[in-house]
Amino acid sequence: MKRASKTAPKIVVAIMAALTVVSSVHAENPPPPNVIVFIGDDISADDFGCYGHPNIRTPNVDALASDGLRFNNAYLATSQCSPSRCSMITGRYPHNTGAPELHQALPSDQVMFPKELRKAGYYTAATGKWHLGRAARSAFDRIEDCRPGGEEKWVGFIQERPKDKPFMMWFASHDAHRDWDPSSASPPHVPADAVIPPYMVDTEGTRQDLAAYYDEVQRLDRYVGLVVEELKQQGVYENTLIFFLADNGRPFPRCKTWLYDSGIKPPFIVHWPHQLAKPGSACDALISSIDIAPTVLEAAGVAVPETVQGTSLMPLIKNTKSEVRDVVFAEHNWHDTEAHERMVRKGPWMYIRNARPEFAGWVQVHHKYASYEALLEGQAQGSLTPAQADVLLAPRPAEMLFNVEKDPHQLNNLADSPEHSEPLRLMRAALDEWQERTGDTTPADLTPDGVDRKTFKRLGKGIHPPRRGTKPGSKRNASAINDPGHD
Repeated sequence: MKRASKTAPKIVVAIMAALTVVSSVHAENPPPPNVIVFIGDDISADDFGCYGHPNIRTPNVDALASDGLRFNNAYLATSQCSPSRCSMITGRYPHNTGAPELHQALPSDQVMFPKELRKAGYYTAATGKWHLGRAARSAFDRIEDCRPGGEEKWVGFIQERPKDKPFMMWFASHDAHRDWDPSSASPPHVPADAVIPPYMVDTEGTRQDLAAYYDEVQRLDRYVGLVVEELKQQGVYENTLIFFLADNGRPFPRCKTWLYDSGIKPPFIVHWPHQLAKPGSACDALISSIDIAPTVLEAAGVAVPETVQGTSLMPLIKNTKSEVRDVVFAEHNWHDTEAHERMVRKGPWMYIRNARPEFAGWVQVHHKYASYEALLEGQAQGSLTPAQADVLLAPRPAEMLFNVEKDPHQLNNLADSPEHSEPLRLMRAALDEWQERTGDTTPADLTPDGVDRKTFKRLGKGIHPPRRGTKPGSKRNASAINDPGHD
């Protein structure tokens, strides 16, 4: 029988001590988080179960919210497809990105947070809807578009990534952009599931339109669940910072492109195991979509460039009672039709300024669908409510003031109310200061209509306008200004 070595206990002790040191160092210097940004296409905040919709089926996004942090007062920098994405990826307002209008590519001199991560050693990839232009491709190691929903390659991207680097994934869907895919959900939603907002007409056609839209939201939700499951199987879920939001509101009248909550307020969920101070909580603080960029960079330990106008959400992630900003701003520029609107939200107040009040609100994409046809029929019959008639109103007010807490659909304009003159003055001043500091000028020669407002016939070449006018902010060279516009 061999004698036990006297050195064995010493070796065991040494190994345990070494492991303790490694564990301690790892705890003090945790690996940088992986990052996934999910971006839905044309989806409003209240079209998810976790935001109160009683009938839509979104179990996977709801699960993210139940273990994450749900923001109730997140605002987009614009309610328009490509300008919104350009703002997210740079952390800048649309007129400061050099791409404030629909289908304008992000200029090559703009700093993008995925590129900063890539320079710091991250593997960066994007799949689904792109809509950022050629220059933005330099921010990613791999880019692939895919149809019909845009989510089909998400899981594959997670599986095929290099395993020796932290990763950042930009997962942007085509769901729930029109036209609807009848195979997007099984079983499909039915008209009885529809929740009709007060500015739409409650008809069977409107309900069918909304039910088909819900199906596409459900397909997006299903793929979010598949990605989460893959992260868990790979053992990286616990160290992955997830954002879920949308680029603009639902593609229905008085939503997409509009600066009311229905158009400018997205779902916004942050999920980060072991990092959130209170998982499963909701936060009522005002935040902006331009805050994603500095948040991701700070979480990754990467310096935030001076070009970023957003504010990091890390204080709110650690304490939901913190305040990172007390004001948010948004804008509406050319999107098929000439436009120049600005919005500021502060406290209970929302203020909208319209430099082109002679025009009705944007409806181009809706004109051939039942929800819009119902409004036209109601207008012809004289049966519309004031909220419904507002969708087709022209000319529109040059100024609007709403108490969002008392008026969640922004139906009661208080701008002409003498008793609200003081909040009106303060909100005007806040917007004036923001426009001055960020270089937001209003050109006389804005990009003209790209569609005929009566016949909806396109006036330019394809999806583009007949000509591009002067960009908002050009007079001040706003794309070179980094001031956030507020203190």
